[in-house]
Amino acid sequence: MPGLVSPGGPPPRITVPETPPQRSDSAKTPPSPSPLPKKPPSPSPSSRSKKKTPETPTNSNTLLSEASLDNPDLGPFLLKVARDTIASGDGPAKALDYAIRASKSFERCAVENEPSLDLAMSLHVLAAIYCSLSRFEEAVPVLERAILVPDVERGADHALAAFSGYMQLGDTFSMLGQVDKSISCYDQGLQIQIQTLGETDPRVGETCRYLAEANVQAMQFDKADELCNKTLEIHRAHSEPASLEEAADRRLMALICEAKGDYEPALEHLVLASMAMIANGQDTEVASIDVSIGNIYMSLCRFDEAIFSYQKALTVFKSSKGENHPSVASVFVRLADLYHRTGKLRESKSYCENALRIYSKPVPGTTAEEIAGGLTEVSAIFESVDDPEEALKLLQKAMKLLEDKPGQQSTIAGIEARMGVMYYMVGKYDEARSAFESAVLKLRTSGERKSAFFGVVLNQMGLACVQLFKIDEAAELFEEARGILEQECGHCHQDTLGVYSNLAATYDAMGRVGDAIEILEYVLKLREEKLGIANPDFEDEKRRLAELLKEAGKTRDRKAKSLENLIDPNSKRTKKESTKRWPGLGFRI
Repeated sequence: MPGLVSPGGPPPRITVPETPPQRSDSAKTPPSPSPLPKKPPSPSPSSRSKKKTPETPTNSNTLLSEASLDNPDLGPFLLKVARDTIASGDGPAKALDYAIRASKSFERCAVENEPSLDLAMSLHVLAAIYCSLSRFEEAVPVLERAILVPDVERGADHALAAFSGYMQLGDTFSMLGQVDKSISCYDQGLQIQIQTLGETDPRVGETCRYLAEANVQAMQFDKADELCNKTLEIHRAHSEPASLEEAADRRLMALICEAKGDYEPALEHLVLASMAMIANGQDTEVASIDVSIGNIYMSLCRFDEAIFSYQKALTVFKSSKGENHPSVASVFVRLADLYHRTGKLRESKSYCENALRIYSKPVPGTTAEEIAGGLTEVSAIFESVDDPEEALKLLQKAMKLLEDKPGQQSTIAGIEARMGVMYYMVGKYDEARSAFESAVLKLRTSGERKSAFFGVVLNQMGLACVQLFKIDEAAELFEEARGILEQECGHCHQDTLGVYSNLAATYDAMGRVGDAIEILEYVLKLREEKLGIANPDFEDEKRRLAELLKEAGKTRDRKAKSLENLIDPNSKRTKKESTKRWPGLGFRI
């Protein structure tokens, strides 16, 4: 957690505090950025040699009695016992009772209207123990109580105690998958830190970076861009040129630029980061940056340069980490994707097999997240070569690896959405709808219900509902997707236009011809005025609108088209309908 004891911890990280929050000028090299949330480590033993938990000087029954909690010496003692219990290796479960009673003692002994930093610290320790036991829901109210204890106006110690509480609460919400609440807590912690330390303090830079990474995970790239730029400015002011801190910032900045489609700026940041790492002798990190550079070159269709970057990285990884390290497998996956894009399917398949061989027998120390990420990437290649069955198997393996991991709800939701697409492709619409529904539920819970990705998943779920003749449910999903994509992507984005088309076809199937006409007229107007009419969809939409207007002009009410006929253009029609061709019923995947 940035700015508590040292400013460079990777997110999210929950540890048991050893000392009250205090200012420190120490700095660590930030880790390379990752969009995937990390599993919180269990409280680690102290660097001191292990020792037995000290015996209590009084009878244990007396110690644990409610009356004894009024003793002002008991709280500090119980807190020390809780820490020593963890340090001795006895585990957090035994320390939990000591921490609970320490907090009660501090609360009882607190002077009225006088905020107690000891109480705040004990609540932080208690929450950390709950988190180490994966009891995150129970940690939340403890931390919500802790952030109310300090009085920010009373000086730096109180301010940093409040900051610590907000950051720890943000980490806990992150582990619960509640990304929006997590980011809100981080932001409040940042404001307190800026108020106390000033806007240019190096620790403020680390917190900005921490918050930028959280925004990347939430796919809020504009906010992440703003925060990362601020971090970069602070580090350039306080660090030597080409420092490791600046290199780490530039890697994160490149990730953000790539996500936004700004490939040239991303490439520039990566080249500067690589030069800084070379100057500091960080060969393995240089290789990781080479992989990222290769990704940018591939996005720019500069395939020869991409291959060169990947091969450089592969050579370093094999020599420094071994032939079967997941880093080697990740490069194999990138090469497989590249050769698939360039039509060299035999080479692509070979690299996929090499990667899967490594993931099937991972070396010690490989995390489930690394394997799941690799399997997901390989599945995308199988999907692109029209092998959805094999892609589904890999996605199912990936999801199984992550299902018990805290903080992975958004990642699992993404995998479930991919599985929904695979099921849809092979005609298993019930399974597709179930997969999309599960993904939507997780995304709603995690606070991503306003992201463009969420809108796309809603659109996909709507299409599955159409195939199952759940037309009313499909209309609701398309309507919600339209609102989100209009807000996040704009009216002219292809995803938004696709939802417009799907919604118009759905309204037509429901007999709401007027609403369908209104949407199609709006889409045609957008294409004519802003996008141009060269797009092949323009003629299809124009024809569909002409049919609707012709039918709406009849003196009798138009009956809703049969869903069966709309979904399958080759299904049985009456003679009168035989000339009406609505390929794919106007629905767009």
